Amino acid sequence: MHSSYSDGRSIPDDYVAPAIAAGLSEIGFSEHLTLFKDLEDWNMNPVNISPYIDHIENLRNRTNEISIKIGLEVDYFAGKEKEIREFLKPFPLEYIIGSVHYLGEKTVDFGPEFYEGKSIDRLFESYFDSIISAASSGLFDIIGHCDLIRIYGYKPASNMEPYYRKLAKTMKDHNVAFELNTNGRNRPLADFYPDRKFLHIFREENVPVCVNSDAHMPARVGQYFDEAYELLRYVGFTEMAVFDKRKRRMIPF
Repeated sequence: MHSSYSDGRSIPDDYVAPAIAAGLSEIGFSEHLTLFKDLEDWNMNPVNISPYIDHIENLRNRTNEISIKIGLEVDYFAGKEKEIREFLKPFPLEYIIGSVHYLGEKTVDFGPEFYEGKSIDRLFESYFDSIISAASSGLFDIIGHCDLIRIYGYKPASNMEPYYRKLAKTMKDHNVAFELNTNGRNRPLADFYPDRKFLHIFREENVPVCVNSDAHMPARVGQYFDEAYELLRYVGFTEMAVFDKRKRRMIPF
C-alpha cells in the first residue's frame, strides 16, 4: 500500500481500521522509491525513508489487532544494481518490491500518449526485458505489477506467452515472488496484473504468489481480494507468500 509518504492519499494510520474491518491479518506499506531520476511527486524523497520507517514502527507499536510490515517499492534500473543494493542495505525492511515504471525517460503509466506513434510490440518486449532483468538482479523479494505495460489496454500483435514463461522461469530460478495486483481493476485496463490468461504459467513454474491491493487510499485496502483468491485457486495456487525481515514463508489460503 502507498501512503502520503509517496503517492497515497492518506497518512499510514488511516489504512489500519479499513484493513481490520476487511478481516486482514497483516498489511504492508510499500512507498515508491526511485533513485537516479529527478524527484517526482509520486515518489518518496529518499531523505524521508528514515522518518517513514519510524512512523510505521510507531504505528505498529500502537496497534495490536493487526500485523504491520514495512517495505519499499523500488524502481529497477539496469546497470545500477550495486548502487541500489548499497543504498537499501541500512534499512530494516520486511520486504522489497521491485518494479519497472520507466522505459527510457518516461513512465509507462502516466498517460496513453506515451504509446502514441510507437511499436506496441517493441514496447512490450522492452518492458519484459527490463522486468526479467529486475527479477534476476537479486535485489527484490517480490516483483510488482509485472506487466504494467498493459495499463492502457494496448495489446501486442505477437504472442506474449514466451515472455511470461521466461519471466516465470527467471523468478523461480532467483527465488522471487510475484504479486497478483488488484489495483489494475481501477486502471483503464480494468483487470488484475498479471494477465489472468497467463497466470497458469506462474503456477506451472511454481512461482510463489502474494495478493496485493496496491492501495493508494484507505477505501481500496483489500479491494477485490475475494475475486483474486478465487482466481488463484482456480489456477491451482493453494498458498501465498508473506515476509518477515526479508525471509519468505508460505501460508495456505
